[in-house]
Amino acid sequence: MNTAFHSSKIALATAAMIGAMISATTMPAMAATDSLVQPHELIVDKSLPAKQVKEQILAARRYDTFWTTSDEALARAALAPDFTDRTLPPGRPQGIAGPLAASQGFHAAVPDVHADVEQMIVSGDRVVAHLRFTGHFTGTFKGVQGKGQEINFIATDIYRVQNGKITDNWHLEDNLTFLQQLGVVAN
Repeated sequence: MNTAFHSSKIALATAAMIGAMISATTMPAMAATDSLVQPHELIVDKSLPAKQVKEQILAARRYDTFWTTSDEALARAALAPDFTDRTLPPGRPQGIAGPLAASQGFHAAVPDVHADVEQMIVSGDRVVAHLRFTGHFTGTFKGVQGKGQEINFIATDIYRVQNGKITDNWHLEDNLTFLQQLGVVAN
C-alpha cells in the first residue's frame, strides 16, 4: 500500500474518531463540532474516562477555535465563569474579559489570523495545546500600520478543565517572533 495513502487513511480515521467522541456532547447552536479546529496530532491518556476526555477535548477545541474566529460565544462556552489566566500579561484583565480583549487586539492587527493545533495532549485534568498562528499584518498594532507582512509563530497553552470548562490557563507565546514579523522589534 502507498505510504502517503496509508497515512491519509490513518489521519482521516483519527479525525473521524475525534468527531465521534465529541458528537455525543451537546454544543451550543453557535458552532457545530465539525467547524471547530481539529488537532493534527492527538495524544490521550487511555486511563481517563471517555466522558472526561470528550469534555476536555471539546473545551480545548472551542477555545482554540475562538482565537481564529474571535467568536465570544465560543470563548464563553469553553471558559468557566471563574476562569483564571495563570500567566496574565501586564495590562490584561483577569477572567474571561482578558482573552476577549486580547483577541480583539490581535484581530485588529491580523484580521485573517488562523490558529492551528499542531498537537493536543490530554492527561489528568489538563489539556496541552501546541498552537501555530498564521496570517498577515494588514491592520494596526500599537499605532503601526501593517503592510501585509506574513505572521507565523507558535504558542503553547496548558488548560485545566473541570466539568467541561477551562478553569485555568498557563500559556507561553513566541512574542519575539510575532513582534519581529510586525516590524515593531528589529530582527
